Amino acid sequence: SRSILVCLCSFKARVTANSLDVHPTEKALVVHYEVEASILGEGGGQMLGERKEGQKIIRVKSLSPSTDVGALAKKVLEECKLIPSSRLPQVEQLLYYLQTRKTSPVEGKVEKKEKKTVKPRELTPFEGMELNEEASITKVDEYVELLYEGIPEKIRGSALILQLARNPDNLEDLLHNEAALGALARVLREDWKQSVELATIIIYIFFCFSSFSQFHGVVSHYKIGALCMSVVEHELKRHDVWREELRKKNKSAPENGSLRRDQDKAQRKYQGLLAKQEQLLRVSLYLLLNLAEDTRTELKMRNKNIVGLLVKVLERDDEELLVLVVSFLKKLSIFLENKNDMAEVDTVERLARLIPCEHEDLLNLTLRLLLNLSFDSGLRAKMVEVGLLPKLTALLGDESNRQVAMRILYHISIDDRFKGMFVYTDCIPQLMQMLYEHGEDEIEAELISVCINLAANKRNAQLMCEGNGLKMLMKRALKMKDCLLMKMIRNISQHDGPTKSLFIDYVGDLAAEIRSEEEEEWVLECLGTLANLTIPDLDWELVLKEYNLVPYLKDRLKPGSAEDDLILEVVIMIGTVSMDDACAAMLAKSGIIPALIELLNAQQEDDEFVCQIVYVFYQMVFHQATRDVIIKDTQAPAYLIDLMHDKNAEIRKVCDNTLDIIAEYDEEWGRKIQSEKFRFHNNQWLEMVESRQADESEPYLYDNDNDNDRTDLFYSADGITPGDGSVSPDFFSDLQAQNGDLHHPGDVFDQTTASPGRPVTAYGFRPDEQPFYQYS
Repeated sequence: SRSILVCLCSFKARVTANSLDVHPTEKALVVHYEVEASILGEGGGQMLGERKEGQKIIRVKSLSPSTDVGALAKKVLEECKLIPSSRLPQVEQLLYYLQTRKTSPVEGKVEKKEKKTVKPRELTPFEGMELNEEASITKVDEYVELLYEGIPEKIRGSALILQLARNPDNLEDLLHNEAALGALARVLREDWKQSVELATIIIYIFFCFSSFSQFHGVVSHYKIGALCMSVVEHELKRHDVWREELRKKNKSAPENGSLRRDQDKAQRKYQGLLAKQEQLLRVSLYLLLNLAEDTRTELKMRNKNIVGLLVKVLERDDEELLVLVVSFLKKLSIFLENKNDMAEVDTVERLARLIPCEHEDLLNLTLRLLLNLSFDSGLRAKMVEVGLLPKLTALLGDESNRQVAMRILYHISIDDRFKGMFVYTDCIPQLMQMLYEHGEDEIEAELISVCINLAANKRNAQLMCEGNGLKMLMKRALKMKDCLLMKMIRNISQHDGPTKSLFIDYVGDLAAEIRSEEEEEWVLECLGTLANLTIPDLDWELVLKEYNLVPYLKDRLKPGSAEDDLILEVVIMIGTVSMDDACAAMLAKSGIIPALIELLNAQQEDDEFVCQIVYVFYQMVFHQATRDVIIKDTQAPAYLIDLMHDKNAEIRKVCDNTLDIIAEYDEEWGRKIQSEKFRFHNNQWLEMVESRQADESEPYLYDNDNDNDRTDLFYSADGITPGDGSVSPDFFSDLQAQNGDLHHPGDVFDQTTASPGRPVTAYGFRPDEQPFYQYS
């Protein structure tokens, strides 16, 4: 037997109206309500409850300027029990708002979408005929019957339906009339080649549906998008035929009256056909743009070469059509595949002719499309090639387009190949004027970013310093403690020549900022600027003493005492001041050399640190006082021997030159160094011999009997130092850079006539850093 427990329960529901509002596009009220459902137990207690929100749309299509709002409000309350009678005044107010609200056809949207930049101009598809009757939604079936007759009747029937479709209030009724939509789709599919007017009208009808996201399904159902792609492709081919025929007529027509009149007539006919065709292209492309909101649909368009078709339309002169096409391309350009397609069909070349132009929207959209494309290095090069650089520079004076133009210029300025080309425009003077006009206001990220990049070029830096340029920059940077502006100054200071000597007046100001109390980022830029000042007449000993910089430099050499970038800049600074004999001696006495060795141990995997620390040793072995400390009191030579065969070519070269000087002044270390060089090169020789023996048919390259006594092969592989070790420091002072300010990663020295320079620093070119993007 089985016992059955029966539980007697009851159900209770309560509906509450929360808020009232008007529909964003339709003549309707929206009621937001809440349903609370409860299951009560046998004793009346609640066992289970749930709440759910919903909304009800109350359409008031009969509302017109002459409607009695009070009576209509009472009727709404009678028919909608969700709204309590106490809200009658609110309903009246909302109805009055609907009554007075102005709506424009086609622009209203039931679902909020991204604001379109353009809309189709008021099309005139009824040329050659007068429509004396006003379309009525109740006569749609009559209009559909016209679609089964000849082309003129089809044009008339579709035109009347278009009148209805342009009013958003009629779209839902038309949506439910499958016979009408099916007939329109059939006529378009069968007859679009026979009549441009007919195709334009029917596509415009479906365009009205495409303006609302929830109607995209019906447009896709009838495959209107695919038809529009075919229409656009066909019309572009037909346009090519027209142009070729016109070209032949113009070429063959002699200069006489009758044939000249025929030629003018052909030209007028071409212009008429062109106007109708561009009207068709405009509405077709706008429909496709609406459908492209769905990325899956956009991908289908891409597979059918939508990019190629749009770029071909860029040849046209109709500004409204161009605005639409550029808007479409701009939307597509955010995807890599589409951007690559644009690169293959000469998009930049065709956009270049649109800059500048008098149409403000077209100019702004073209710039924004170019901005999207400028993230690609190849397309940036193409922009420079087609002459966009001076055009973009000219737009810096246009307040409405300055920001976009500045961003494109920033992307171009990233590439070292193009920095020097800014010299041949008036970009630098304009940028300096903008910086001056900012006064104490914050500088826009785009402006200072371009200036930072351009300052890395020597000729640009010279232009920036003309007049009182450097004075203005230094004054503002020091007053506002502007790190980005000081970064620009730091870039200027790295160039040899007349600009570097201009910094002598500001050495004290910069040194005064090297304090523990200052922000680390600010100190980094000031210290980096000082470290660039390899000026012969500068008394670094006086600077270090007056501003008490030695304790700060020594303290910052401790691993972990600051960010790596700041510690590296401290090392570079020490290398710069070590060119001075007295200054190098003062640093050696302070115990900086052991601190550098400790830092070398900690940062041995970082090539930049290793190279700059070794360069400090290289500078110090020139001076008697510091040379003895390095050779006799530290293990620096041993570390240099270990680094002599480093995989980094620049480190090897700096080490070799430093060790050669050490070998000259210390016999014991000289023997060790020669022994290590012999061992290394001997191993290389043996490896080469073994590899040659593997191929017995090939003779040896060298005769060992003749070369055994050529010790310079082993001791002077770098080709700089003679094998007998007879070299003086003066020899290295005579090494000069042969290529001005061009620094190659493999060059060891970047020297002036007064003193040997330091190895090329990776400042600004570190591979782990991203370009300076600060704008959204």
